[in-house]
Amino acid sequence: MVNTETERLFLRPIEDSDWRAVQKIWDDQTRSEYAVYDNPKDLSDEAVCGMVKRWAAHQSREHIFLVACRKDGEVIGFINFHLHDDRHEISYGFLKEAQGQGYAREAVSAAIRSLGGEGIRRFSAGTGLKNTPSVNLLEAVGFRRIGTEKVSFYNDANGKAIWFDGGIFELTLQQ
Repeated sequence: MVNTETERLFLRPIEDSDWRAVQKIWDDQTRSEYAVYDNPKDLSDEAVCGMVKRWAAHQSREHIFLVACRKDGEVIGFINFHLHDDRHEISYGFLKEAQGQGYAREAVSAAIRSLGGEGIRRFSAGTGLKNTPSVNLLEAVGFRRIGTEKVSFYNDANGKAIWFDGGIFELTLQQ
C-alpha cells in the first residue's frame, strides 16, 4: 500500500521503530471496558518489539500493516489487513486519547479506499456485538453484519471459558 494522506492523518506502512506506539495502544486496549472482546496481548518490550518487527518485515498483498499518524508524526493507531479465504480481514487499534474524535473512521476509510484502488475489493471483520464503538466504526465505513458467532478469549477464575456474542461483518467495494 502506498502512503495515504487524509485531512488530519497520514497512513504509512509500519516500521520497526513503531513498536513503542503499538505497545501504548495495546496497553490502552487492556484498560478498556471492551478488552474482553479482544485477544490478550503480551505487552513486554521484547514481545511487542518482536511482533512489530515481524509485521514490518512481512508486508505483502496478503499481510498489510499500517500506522495512522497525526500530521505531527505521532502514531495514534494501527490498521492491519490479513488475507483470509477471499477477503482481507481487518483489525485496528487507536490510542484512548484519540478515540471518539473520528480518527479511526477517517483512517480505516482511507485505508480501505487505498486498497480498493489497488484492486482489493472484499473485507471482513469480527468484533463483540457489545463493543459498540467498534460496531459503529465498521458500520460507518460501510461494513454490514452478515452473522454472529460465539467467541471466547478469556477464562474465569475456575478456568471456564467466558463466551460473548461476536458479530461477523463484511464489506465489498464496487468495481
